[in-house]
Amino acid sequence: MLAAGVVVYLPEIIDYEVRRGLLAAHMTRSVRRLDHLKEALTYLPLTTATMLEAASLWAQARQRGQSVADPKELDGDVILAAQAQQVGAMVATENVGHLALFVEVKSWRAIVVDAEESQS
Repeated sequence: MLAAGVVVYLPEIIDYEVRRGLLAAHMTRSVRRLDHLKEALTYLPLTTATMLEAASLWAQARQRGQSVADPKELDGDVILAAQAQQVGAMVATENVGHLALFVEVKSWRAIVVDAEESQS
């Protein structure tokens, strides 16, 4: 995708979720790989505007009875959706159902197939 000129973002909320697991498991080599990935992709930091939008999305979903997380949880999916909305990006994930409430999503498998077909 990068070779085709597609902008691929690394949202800060995803970096956090992946990094905390790697650090807890003492996977220092994988942390270094994540650091390199952060340099290769377009890093998308969290901002106050993003967090305000995430809070709004979370509240709207809850009001519609479509909550995707326990009310006491931070709900990283909604933060990710707000980050994607911030730049008009689609989210590549295996969690299509929850995120589709907020933003355009596509499974990783479908994206890989699309990329392979476009190179043929």
